[in-house]
Amino acid sequence: MTDRRPARTLVFAITAAGLLNNSVLVSSTPEILRALGQPVERAGLVVAAGALPGILMAPAVGFLADRLGRRRVLVPCLVVFGVFGLLAGLSPTLGWLLAARIAQGFGAAGLINLAVVLIVDSWQGLDRAALIGQNSAVITVAVAIYPVVGGATTELFGWRWIFVLYAMPLVVAGLVGLNLVDGPPATVGRVRDQARETLAEVSRPATATVVLLGGLVFLIMFGLFLTVLPIHLDHRFGLGPTKRGLVAAVPALTSTVSALVVARARARVHAGWLVYAGLGVFACTFVVMGVGPLWALVAATAVYGLAEGLTIPTMQDLVVSDAPDHLRGSVIAVWTGSVRIGQTIGPVGVTLALGVFSTGSVLVLAGVGLLGVSVVTTAARTLVPRTDG
Repeated sequence: MTDRRPARTLVFAITAAGLLNNSVLVSSTPEILRALGQPVERAGLVVAAGALPGILMAPAVGFLADRLGRRRVLVPCLVVFGVFGLLAGLSPTLGWLLAARIAQGFGAAGLINLAVVLIVDSWQGLDRAALIGQNSAVITVAVAIYPVVGGATTELFGWRWIFVLYAMPLVVAGLVGLNLVDGPPATVGRVRDQARETLAEVSRPATATVVLLGGLVFLIMFGLFLTVLPIHLDHRFGLGPTKRGLVAAVPALTSTVSALVVARARARVHAGWLVYAGLGVFACTFVVMGVGPLWALVAATAVYGLAEGLTIPTMQDLVVSDAPDHLRGSVIAVWTGSVRIGQTIGPVGVTLALGVFSTGSVLVLAGVGLLGVSVVTTAARTLVPRTDG
């Protein structure tokens, strides 16, 4: 543990800054692409560009945080994220925008997982589960507010002004530099030994399952909810960027409530069952989003938020709960690397799928496929001991 607990607000600020990466621009991707002379079906490329570097950088950031300390890694990440986010707003072409977004992704790669590491460093047991839930509530509120802010900014001032919001990570970098007190870096030995121990940890069946499911959950979040849904709302219902942002904000209430009570749920239900249930709910809600009228779609997004608020903090806690102190950052970094793969494959995959299927068909097909995964993983019960009722 560190010598001094970080302020909760500082942890939450790091998380909120990291969420800017995609959430603030998703409701404005049609306007961005039209202004740059590109078809809106390329929205997945804009979203994926910010996540792509995290496939390699997220594990690297975790390894470095274990070796050098949390603050020495967090500050440069926040600065890189903020500087290239501001530069992205000046992009004259899609190529320039994608290049700036990729550079942004190098800075954003480790922010959210390092915020969780800070929590696990300093809190234990149900207190830790509760704080991870509160941190997840920050995520859901940010994901709800940012699209509305981004959409409204686009309608009022133009899409380039939404990138001014990327000054926020620079402010948070200053706060981290001034206020975060690191304990001495853990003794982790040679890099090769650290990698071997980390591989052994993530090869355990329960941890491996959470790592794989984490990638899957974020694949559907970024591919379906953040990429396909705004286009679906534009094409099928004719909603503008502000209204699309409002729909994207609907899950905020349910996901925030469920994230705040996740510790109570964990005290009554095994964490594995919460993850399995979340997968099933995700699957059903995407089917409804694809075939239902607008009111049913909005209701489905609310239910989707309920599952998100319970599932994501539970997976974060599961993946680090048994990891030794000197490997904690590395283990959660592997989980985050899987998440980044999902964040990248999801938008790119649906971009290809939208060349063949309608937005509604993509939502339905993905939901049916996810339902199959939910049935198989629940039957395997890797996350739940066989003696558990």
